[in-house]
Amino acid sequence: MTIAPFTSLICPLDHEPLSRTSTSWCCPQGHTFDVSRQGHVNLLPVQKKRSLDPGDSKAMITARRRFLEAGHYQGIAEAVSRQVLSHGSAHQALAVLDAGCGEGYYLRELAGIESARRLSLLGLDISKWAVQAAAGRDRRMGWVVGSNAALPVPDQSLDVVLCMFGFPTPAEFARVLKPGGLLLEVEAGPDHLIELREIIYPTLKAPREPRQAPEPGFKTDTVETVRYARTLNSREQILDLLVMTPHLYRATAEGRAKAEALAHLDVTVEVQLTGSLRL
Repeated sequence: MTIAPFTSLICPLDHEPLSRTSTSWCCPQGHTFDVSRQGHVNLLPVQKKRSLDPGDSKAMITARRRFLEAGHYQGIAEAVSRQVLSHGSAHQALAVLDAGCGEGYYLRELAGIESARRLSLLGLDISKWAVQAAAGRDRRMGWVVGSNAALPVPDQSLDVVLCMFGFPTPAEFARVLKPGGLLLEVEAGPDHLIELREIIYPTLKAPREPRQAPEPGFKTDTVETVRYARTLNSREQILDLLVMTPHLYRATAEGRAKAEALAHLDVTVEVQLTGSLRL
């Protein structure tokens, strides 16, 4: 596998192409964005933030890193990598964006697959803590602080967009994907982490109705369910799972206390992968 960072970025202020210097990215209008010590760039202007520190917190990112590196979502990563690498012809280079990349686990797993494909990879997240952690682990990819609502990449510049448990913006995904490009969305299935949810919530919500039609500009290509069981053998792993998800803030105080008292928990991992092709 040949891995390179995706470098066709655009200015978030005027949408002009950005050029890389040794220390920054610059546009023809003079807007400059410094490259951090870790190697990432912040392309989320302060006027486009909805809070001072948007996205997942440093604690959530740290917990998620430990949980993912323990292999609990390895089955999801393998399914995602398989679908990405099966897109297009066997020797076609692929430009791939993980829109909501977190600390970069899924891109690193993709980059670790043995393949003849050449990949140009970009991870983007609205959380500066997530991107900082991702860039600190692997500099083969490009890493950007940015928003799915206004992706800082040119029109029709990507072959694949990943949206992993994230915030889909179909119109933006359609803009940046080439015709025939793949949008791969991963969403929690009805039984995903159900054992934990039964502990922390008094009652469970009814499962969300499955999507009936593809988003405008796309046609559904594949739907795959990944389901398996995992055992969490320590209080630390259970707490990491709780902290890394929005369940930490949605659970009742009593529910959180019950989860925090556990030292062992068998959980179901169930996700749906939906692959849609850009028309």
